[in-house]
Amino acid sequence: MSNAALSDIRVLDLSRLLPGPYCSMTLADLGAEVIKIEEPGIGDYIRAFPPKLNKEGAIFLALNRNKKSITLDLKKHRGRDIFLELVKNADVVIEGFRPGVIDKLGIGYSNLKERNPQIILCSISSYGQDGPYAKKAGHDLNFLSIAGITKLTGTKEGKPIIPGVQIGDIGGGSMLATICILTAIIAREKTGAGQYIDVSMLDGSFAWLSAYIGKYLVDAKENKPSGEMLSGQFACYNVYKTKDDEYMALGAVEPQFWSSFCKAIKREDLIKDQYATGERAEKLIFEVEKIFLENKKVEWINFFKDVDCCCEPVNNFNEAISHPQLLSRNMFVEIDHPTEGRIRQVNFPGKLSDTPATVRLAPPALGQHNEEILQTLGLTKQEITQLANEKII
Repeated sequence: MSNAALSDIRVLDLSRLLPGPYCSMTLADLGAEVIKIEEPGIGDYIRAFPPKLNKEGAIFLALNRNKKSITLDLKKHRGRDIFLELVKNADVVIEGFRPGVIDKLGIGYSNLKERNPQIILCSISSYGQDGPYAKKAGHDLNFLSIAGITKLTGTKEGKPIIPGVQIGDIGGGSMLATICILTAIIAREKTGAGQYIDVSMLDGSFAWLSAYIGKYLVDAKENKPSGEMLSGQFACYNVYKTKDDEYMALGAVEPQFWSSFCKAIKREDLIKDQYATGERAEKLIFEVEKIFLENKKVEWINFFKDVDCCCEPVNNFNEAISHPQLLSRNMFVEIDHPTEGRIRQVNFPGKLSDTPATVRLAPPALGQHNEEILQTLGLTKQEITQLANEKII
């Protein structure tokens, strides 16, 4: 018997691409049985995204461990009926269609609740299930831009910069959905009833601005790129180019760290100007820029190794995956895959002392678990073969 926290939870995942699969993999890592429902013959689109390791796309492999895959054509009555049978013994359903699609398919919340009053349905969409933008398509850059995040990301002189990771998809979508699902599971323990969860990636992204918006609601002053304490306004919290065109990141926000930094570079005269503004701030940043240009990145890494001032290198991926702290924290896991060989992935980040996350299953082949799962519904091998012939699975 597994001691994983969610080992008695079954999740049916109808979603594709990034937000839903990341959410369901988080639940799977924590012990849930996740059944990925995919379109026959096609499956999740990211199976085909380059680069491919062998047959499967690398991004698909990265987001779908610990899951089982079955294929179902939900547009056909028999496919929908099979899905609703699976719902009877499920705890959670995750979907990422545009609002209204699952209702047209006959698998909306009211349909699911008829089969299982304890079911939790989580819809992850661009803009939520209602409002003037509900039916519009959108992607990460759209959510961040509407919310006001893109406007904050960039330099004083340049245009807004697209963030290097999908903040809206993962932060505003996947992680928010995971929190809501876990909360609904806890609530169900108290009430015995499931519930519907409406996750808007725009809403989730906008919530990341709570501190900035709270400030704006008081002083009505627009934020600008590099115009806030933690976005480049001050020398103590900034990124600096080194002699070899690499970069170091200085995060000496607190006075003691800034003081340690200035003492280490033998410029104690700069301590008093930590939070200077205007021309004094610009002059201070210029002075620190000149200092960092005197040495290569590796030399600065060694220089600051024992200095308590929050100064670290800006790593590329190769440097990140070999960083001693990430290695010591077991942030990588290896899995044997039947067609892709041994694959290395980013491990689950949380460390739970009594109910640790585990890697039990390699990312599934399309429809790999059709027979196994459909037999639990009482279907015979002959019936399953017939479903395949009719392209229902």
